[in-house]
Amino acid sequence: MKLKYFLSFFALIALLSSCSDDDAMTLLDEIRVSSSYVAIDVEGGSTTITLNAGAAWAFDAEELPEWLTVSPMTGAAGETQVTFSAPATDDGRTTVLHVACADKEQTINVIQGLPSTDVITVREAIAMVQANQNIDKTVIVKGIVCRIDEISTQYGNATYYISDDGSFQGGYSANGSGDGNWLEIYRGYWIDGERFTDEHAFEVGDEMVITGVLMSYKGTPEIKEKTGQVISHIKSLIKVEGYDPEDATIPLEGGNVAVNLTCKTNSGVSVEIPEDAKNWLGIVSIAGGAEPVVTFHANANNGGDRSTTVVFKTTDDNGKEYTAQATINQKGAIVACTVADFLAAEVGTTQYRMTGVVTSLYRENQGFYLRDYTGETLIYKPAGFTGSEVKAGDVVTVVGKRGDYKGSPQMVEGSTIEAIIPVTPISIDEFLDKEDDPNTYYMLTGTITKIDNPTYGNLYLDDGTNSVLVYGCYPGWGATGDNRKNWLSTAGIEVGDKLSVIGVRKTFTKDGEETIELQNGIYFSHEKAQ
Repeated sequence: MKLKYFLSFFALIALLSSCSDDDAMTLLDEIRVSSSYVAIDVEGGSTTITLNAGAAWAFDAEELPEWLTVSPMTGAAGETQVTFSAPATDDGRTTVLHVACADKEQTINVIQGLPSTDVITVREAIAMVQANQNIDKTVIVKGIVCRIDEISTQYGNATYYISDDGSFQGGYSANGSGDGNWLEIYRGYWIDGERFTDEHAFEVGDEMVITGVLMSYKGTPEIKEKTGQVISHIKSLIKVEGYDPEDATIPLEGGNVAVNLTCKTNSGVSVEIPEDAKNWLGIVSIAGGAEPVVTFHANANNGGDRSTTVVFKTTDDNGKEYTAQATINQKGAIVACTVADFLAAEVGTTQYRMTGVVTSLYRENQGFYLRDYTGETLIYKPAGFTGSEVKAGDVVTVVGKRGDYKGSPQMVEGSTIEAIIPVTPISIDEFLDKEDDPNTYYMLTGTITKIDNPTYGNLYLDDGTNSVLVYGCYPGWGATGDNRKNWLSTAGIEVGDKLSVIGVRKTFTKDGEETIELQNGIYFSHEKAQ
């Protein structure tokens, strides 16, 4: 037996053991079966499923192997009990059968003699990762697709997320803690390990049973790259139609937005708005039957951009629940903040403005690290960034959204560089020859020979050729008031250390004597004396 089929059908038995007989596994109008996976004991025996057909139906007799008996092989419209029987076997065996009705075809997988295991919930999978249990073990997880990053027909794999209720909430930290309710399927494959050939093979709200190797990637629970396979896929009976959250963004002043749905049940639609969004988003109306339209209203927004994901729910005649979801965005003011405030903010659509010093480029052309007096963060792929726009030491103002990549915070792709103050590294000798200019910034590097005022960091730098007074050395861009005080001792910077500092040239005159200074110095880096 090929390994691919062994793994796939091993998982199918587990699925069978977890499904009740009255859960139709495939929801075709023409033909339905109580289970599309049939397991027969290795010692031999029979298993019966219920088949409901809207017209005459028949199995393909040419597919039936010698070891398997199916009775009956054909039938009329209505409900029929179909029995699958096989004698004892020394080894596991499988087959795939097809039953035709009208112009549709139902697939039934028959398995005999393969071991089984349990299907776990997404919450159980998360708990295993957080408890460091079953890591690097193959598991079978059942959940609802709650987010899709990509279904790639180029590479044949998909990255998406599942949760128990179809919502995407919370997140995870690098140490594995967090309140996330989702499991990431990273670059997984389609049914039986086949490559994806349709970029719309599945959608948010669809139910999936997946097998793959469980792991933690920087604290994020996920199914390991290229080990995930879909065992079963049930399309949701409710679907969002033609809605683009970017095009439908509610303005800052408030307003309405409508979401069109298709619902293939008779039970109507209910809507769930997350608790933390109920103070700004409400429902105006739900109109229509098979194609309902839900209209939402948002009040005026006095803060930053805000966003929430609403969940639409319906049930079929057997009480089985199906979900779909849509993201509702509202524009807001841009929030000016420090790096520390940005890092403490939630992942979302709010726009933040930060100013700081570029400490280094990220992978040359994929962004840069920005630091102010409170901390440092990654600015990932700003719009139009090529790597030549800024350099280490430059002062940059950026606007963008708070994101997180596998536990590492960042300003997400597509942020805007609003302003750049270029900083020129020069020698002290060159600096002394420049003219005073409060808008021109330089970076000086030298050895600290004297600290005049440890409270504000007044000190002298010497680069081996000349020396200069640095009038104030502060912990980073944006520091004011008490945040400027006593920083040198806090950082352990002493006489003899090598210091790089950013500032402007200023000539100070007292009693007719001129002193050239680097004023309001901004710390860039230092090296301890050997």
